[in-house]
Amino acid sequence: MAKEKKQQKEEKKGPGVREAGVYPRLADKYKKEIVPAMMKQFQYKNVMQVPKLEKISVNIGVGQATQDAKLLEVAVGELETITGQKAAITKSKKAISNFKLRQNLPIGARVTLRSNMMYEFLDRLISLAMPQIRDFRGISDRSFDGRGNYTLGVKEQIIFPEIDADRVTKISGMDITFVTTAQTDMEAMELLKLFGVPFVKREQPVAKAS
Repeated sequence: MAKEKKQQKEEKKGPGVREAGVYPRLADKYKKEIVPAMMKQFQYKNVMQVPKLEKISVNIGVGQATQDAKLLEVAVGELETITGQKAAITKSKKAISNFKLRQNLPIGARVTLRSNMMYEFLDRLISLAMPQIRDFRGISDRSFDGRGNYTLGVKEQIIFPEIDADRVTKISGMDITFVTTAQTDMEAMELLKLFGVPFVKREQPVAKAS
């Protein structure tokens, strides 16, 4: 009886949810490798000054949901499958007649990941999802907001291993925002690099001969 209850409890958790007692690999890497490396490079006087990843926000917009509510249901289901966390519905803030959009209509969904769930999602994103992007050579380093936060645009949800491509009826994208405590974009970029985020390698311009 107890075994059956345990099995039912595990099924309710859904995909992407960590097992109890398992410490995320990237959380351990941050403490043991990233903090010392950042302190050495930026000459921080205190460990508390070292930037950290605060949260990851995953947003998906479904503009066509105003005509077909099922599209939003599917998108929400996929987002929850990818992140392992319940999604919150986002609604339109104002009416736009040109797009036949009324105020307060459901047009998307978002999930905010913190702590262990955040680290595990980042690990899967780097190790499993990004390598599935076509002709992948790294992500752009020009999407920082000037305050130490970075937004990555994903064009296809099928890059995530949790999504069965054969069952997908509509290709959709999402925005993934990494919120850090870094004071500058340079520090934030180095933090993400040390986590393993593959930024595109830019060649230094060759100086013209005078």
